[in-house]
Amino acid sequence: MVIEVGPETCKKMPQTKLKFGWLTCNVGDYLVARRCYKCFSYDHRHQDCRGEETCPLCAGGHKLKDGKAPTSQNNYINCMAYNRYGRKEKISKNLSSLSKNCPSLHAVMTRYRQNIDY
Repeated sequence: MVIEVGPETCKKMPQTKLKFGWLTCNVGDYLVARRCYKCFSYDHRHQDCRGEETCPLCAGGHKLKDGKAPTSQNNYINCMAYNRYGRKEKISKNLSSLSKNCPSLHAVMTRYRQNIDY
């Protein structure tokens, strides 16, 4: 169940669970990382993309459906960018950028959570 509330209501809500009649629901922020399906970077959509067409699996200059590299040779574009731009800890490049366990996705979500001001 998704309920949109204002900042004042959100501050007053318990941070664990809410009861609605016979239902008990978890409480949390609903955050979604915007992702471009042209260059597969975060924080923009493909309509606004100024980047090049990029395969999210091998980081090649082709579409996902045209990729033919074996999974052992995958270089995920977001993890490569995460490592390139001065992060202290380097992350593995063998998790898919389409995966919910991608470290670069977790970094983007952490940044979103830090910018929330109720």
